[in-house]
Amino acid sequence: MTAQFIGTALVGKPVELPFFSCRVAAGFPSPAQDYVERMLDLNELCIQHPNATFFVRVEGDSMIDAGIHSNDVLVVDRSIDAVHGDIVVAEVSGEFTVKELCTKPYLQLNPKNPAYQPIRLRSGDELNIFGVVTSVVRQMKR
Repeated sequence: MTAQFIGTALVGKPVELPFFSCRVAAGFPSPAQDYVERMLDLNELCIQHPNATFFVRVEGDSMIDAGIHSNDVLVVDRSIDAVHGDIVVAEVSGEFTVKELCTKPYLQLNPKNPAYQPIRLRSGDELNIFGVVTSVVRQMKR
């Protein structure tokens, strides 16, 4: 799965949308104002560190079992220290990828699709972690 960088988080006027107080199992709450709990800013929901956050569009299907599909937009936070099990945007020997970071028993980047092999890091390989994926944005219909 490759990555296409599409921008950084912007600090500014919030984009507030209605946030309904009821949970939805299968359906949609009544649009009646009585159900609106408060206004929700998507920046507040998805971005904790605006100055360290960027967005990237993914390409490929190596992370589908992690819920990341081709054309999804990832919210990536550079200020978070990546640990074992985090989904990260990484560069390995000049190639960008989105994978699960595995530090035990040895360092490798794991796909979340059995059709792909892990990227095992060998002596001389250069690994740069660009950030930890904190959210996935998927457009369901265009």
